[in-house]
Amino acid sequence: MMAATDIQPGAWGAEREMNALEALMWRAEADPRLRSTIIALEILDRAPDWRRLRDAHDWGTRMVPRFRARVVEPALGLGPPVWAVDPDFDLARHLRRERLPAPGTMRQLLDVAQEVASAPFDRDRPPWEAVLVEGLEGGRAGYVLKMHHSATDGLGGIQLLSMLHSRRRAPTPDKPQPPPPLPEAAGRRDVLLDNLAGGVRGLPGQATRLAAGGLRLAGHTLRRPDRLAADAISYARSFQRVAGAPPAPPSPLLASRSLRWRFEALEVPLADLRAAAKAVGASVNDAFVTALLGALARYHDAFGVQIAAMPIAIPISLRADEHPMGGNQFAGVRLAAPVGERDPRRRIRRVRELVLTARHEPALDALALIAPALGRLPAPLLSRLSGQLTTGNDLQASNVPGIAYPVYMAGARITRMYPFGPLPGCAAMIALVSHNGTCCIGANLDPAAFTDPELFARCLVEGFAEVLDLGAGG
Repeated sequence: MMAATDIQPGAWGAEREMNALEALMWRAEADPRLRSTIIALEILDRAPDWRRLRDAHDWGTRMVPRFRARVVEPALGLGPPVWAVDPDFDLARHLRRERLPAPGTMRQLLDVAQEVASAPFDRDRPPWEAVLVEGLEGGRAGYVLKMHHSATDGLGGIQLLSMLHSRRRAPTPDKPQPPPPLPEAAGRRDVLLDNLAGGVRGLPGQATRLAAGGLRLAGHTLRRPDRLAADAISYARSFQRVAGAPPAPPSPLLASRSLRWRFEALEVPLADLRAAAKAVGASVNDAFVTALLGALARYHDAFGVQIAAMPIAIPISLRADEHPMGGNQFAGVRLAAPVGERDPRRRIRRVRELVLTARHEPALDALALIAPALGRLPAPLLSRLSGQLTTGNDLQASNVPGIAYPVYMAGARITRMYPFGPLPGCAAMIALVSHNGTCCIGANLDPAAFTDPELFARCLVEGFAEVLDLGAGG
């Protein structure tokens, strides 16, 4: 992670064009169920000075011009959307503050975060918003950062926050001070012409890559024609697993859907979750997913519903060192999660087997191959097809390594950082970010599916306690 003085202005979010996956997320919102809003809810040990916080945001929009950029679609929808600096950018439209009424509980703060998340973006403005929420009990404050998922995935978001947050309470006088980015009066027709010109310029490179691929394929065919056929069959079967029907029937208990979101939050010590995973020869992510399945089993028990497995989805990061900072570099895989396995040791081992198998799917990145074609479809059809990839999931779960050291914002220390991902038609999105030794877990629930969210919150506590006992010899 970089300190403020190490940051290169414009390094994060430098790509002008959306990649195929990002364009898909942006355009699929023709169906409001598929809105791709992500929230970071930070807990501050004190209320920061408002003027200093505002100045920090102005600095952040100069360091990361993406914060001043709006999304411009090409005319006729031909080609990818682009990010262009908004000539009418006004920080006051994106940053505000409010105060919780007494007593200022965490539940009240979560309700505010839900409300912020539920409001649609103004698609003619840069798609982000920040809210300082004062009046949290104990003299603390909350900070809600709302962004569109097309701007970044979880790892890219942590890159961003580690760049913009300070490592000390006091101001940093020697940090870079770039000028504001120049505004761009890019219109839909301009973007279309740029896309067409870029497509022509890219033809030689595409032809070279196709020729190289053809030569490799021809050589492979001559040497091992039997192996080529087997590989093609293997890939086709993998593609069916990755992009086909859910691997298990959805839970009848969680079948209903709505447009509402309900946030719940909890925390567990990272060292304890790591010890539990190590005791069974698994990873922190395996332990996290296992705890979620234990919570879901308890919730189903409370309603007298018994199921052996349920369809869940997890992201697999495709991010490499050469990838630019920010943006989205991941693929989703679906698992038939063993929610009916009551022994946490056997359950975590089964989860590990499923995840390791999914990571080696030949068609893991298949969506990136078909996304450009999907992006050219009419918005209603695109939304319907995109929804088929996600609405069959009962749960989407994401685990992101966070910032491992203390960080501050405008003089206030960030003690917790809760992630809340979108609900693209699934019943629940539950994410974990490890922040300075604490696993901060944010659950986004569809209240139509989880009709008793308070009960499920208690089930989450019990599900994690059961897994943590593995590391304590329980």
